[in-house]
Amino acid sequence: MSVQALTDILNKSRNIVFFGGAGVSTASGIPDFRSADGLWNQRYGRHLSPEEMVSRSFFERDPEDFFAFYKDKLIYPDAKPNGCHKALAELERMGRLKAVVTQNIDGLHQMAGSRTVYELHGSVLRNYCTRCHAFYDAAYVLAAPGVPHCRACGAVVKPDVVLYEEMLDENVIDKAVRAIAGADTLIVGGTSLIVYPAAGFIRYFRGDHLVVINRTATPADSNADLVIHDDIASVMEAAVAAMRPADN
Repeated sequence: MSVQALTDILNKSRNIVFFGGAGVSTASGIPDFRSADGLWNQRYGRHLSPEEMVSRSFFERDPEDFFAFYKDKLIYPDAKPNGCHKALAELERMGRLKAVVTQNIDGLHQMAGSRTVYELHGSVLRNYCTRCHAFYDAAYVLAAPGVPHCRACGAVVKPDVVLYEEMLDENVIDKAVRAIAGADTLIVGGTSLIVYPAAGFIRYFRGDHLVVINRTATPADSNADLVIHDDIASVMEAAVAAMRPADN
């Protein structure tokens, strides 16, 4: 019944925006890095949390430990788009979905075919030299022994990911907010809506239908027109499949 209700909303909508978090990629085998165990660090004599290990200060202070954690917990080179990613790309091809706003950094939306994607927290697929700004892909970072350095100038290569203690990109924020504010339907999926400032973006929505799809309850549930506590990959896949003509 919930899937049919979602299909009905999608069929009535002409300007859909999707706002997603880590739960969108779990079906692709990418866990939320916050679920990772922190590491006991001899240098600091204490247990470091995942959030500490992907902070700007830790990147600058201890790049070796930063990259050890980053390569192990944040880059998944073999991950492939799941049903949610593919369904959203199909909605965009239908002309109904106008933008994906994501907190994820894995690039799977683009791999699935989505074209208008606003990555609030950057992407592991882009990496830049901290001195000369030369570009490097994720494969270069993974292959580097320890800390990746620029082939041109020798400086450290930094992932184009928004670390803790860093500000979100203002241009990306502006585009994401405009998209959400102009939507007639906002689908919030795979996010607990507890990570700010990104989670606060949904307050700009003034459209007709707010849909929340997440395995657990979120702060937005009470304001939503439709709440589905289920796997977002299977829900989105089924809802979009039901929109196709019968002969497809």
